[in-house]
Amino acid sequence: MTFDQIIAQDTVKQRLLEELQQGRVPHALMLYGPEGCGALPLAVAYAQRLLGGGPMAEKLQHPDLHFAFPIYKKTSGKDSYCDEFLKEWREQLLTRPYFGMSEWMEMAGAENQQLVIYANESEAIVRKLSLKSSQGGYKVMLIWLPEKMNTECANKLLKLLEEPPAQTVFLLVSEQPDKVLQTVRSRTQMLAVPRLTEQEVEQALIERYSILPAEAKRIARSCNGNMAQALRTITSDTEGEYFFDLFVELMRLSYARKVKEMKLWSERVAGMGRERIKSFLDYCQKMVRENFIYNFGRQSELNYMTEQESQFAVKFAPFINEPLYYADVRYKEGPGRLEHSVWTPYYIEPLAQYHRDITAENIPYVIICDINSVSMGEIEPLTIKAVLPTSYVIGERTYGGTGPLQPAWCIDLNYG
Repeated sequence: MTFDQIIAQDTVKQRLLEELQQGRVPHALMLYGPEGCGALPLAVAYAQRLLGGGPMAEKLQHPDLHFAFPIYKKTSGKDSYCDEFLKEWREQLLTRPYFGMSEWMEMAGAENQQLVIYANESEAIVRKLSLKSSQGGYKVMLIWLPEKMNTECANKLLKLLEEPPAQTVFLLVSEQPDKVLQTVRSRTQMLAVPRLTEQEVEQALIERYSILPAEAKRIARSCNGNMAQALRTITSDTEGEYFFDLFVELMRLSYARKVKEMKLWSERVAGMGRERIKSFLDYCQKMVRENFIYNFGRQSELNYMTEQESQFAVKFAPFINEPLYYADVRYKEGPGRLEHSVWTPYYIEPLAQYHRDITAENIPYVIICDINSVSMGEIEPLTIKAVLPTSYVIGERTYGGTGPLQPAWCIDLNYG
């Protein structure tokens, strides 16, 4: 894999190449970013550059290129090592480098098992890196998802991470760096890989996968910068469709109060395995958020749903209408500085709770706020205007504020 094959991320590529050309290669580098951003393909391409390229490196079979990644125990009670899954791992990287845990579980044949990097893997890593380089150059250990690493395994690698053998490079690729052991993070140089933009995903789908422009635009919008999700959409995303069906079924059973059927539903979900249950809960959280936002009538700007999910949201969104907690507020009850009410929770009521035939774009809002500085006088109205486009803000600066509010739709009571 070469840097040219990686979608966008030009800034990250340039930094990696400059470090390599200037001989400033860190002994431990963690590339981190959300799923589908390209952090893993970047790490693989960088590793191949460190090893000088060539057919063996391109096939990921270079003797000085080592991998560690989440696996499961093939035999209960018996230790398993990443090398047992190397064939599947190489196939996954070479055929579809933009992937997530669901694709890797399918490729590895994990079914319902939970995938981790076991404690015994540290012994294999230490043994591999203690050997001399077969080609007389760098030795590279690429670890995918160190947040899945057993704590004992991570602790055993601390000394090696801090003082590795000469010309040994650790490349860690994380999707949740905050869940990586802090002592591991502190021994690495952190490099953020940003989420892809909609335009970058759209362009990649058109140029690399021959997707029609209109379809590519829709997919890029729904996947929210996740190239792995975009590829699931254009192939057979059986898991995504299954999650959608499960969510719809649960919502309908809950609305009908069919408790017996809900119990059977929960038993079916319980058999999915821990990793898939976590993925499903993430999906449910996303669907609730999307349907809540759908009520505000700005779907094209704020929603990230597939066509199937959008069709479901038309009838389902009005039921996601619980008040949204905004902040604690208090009110003046007299002219004195301390004459005010106690702090009380403030909620924003979704429009659908009252009128299903109106949206935030076709009813006016008049918001009266106490603006205590020029900076807040700019930020607060602009924020309100962005969320409620038909709003009109009336504000009064308190002591310390100077200058009138600039937008025409703001009335500053001190300046008329």
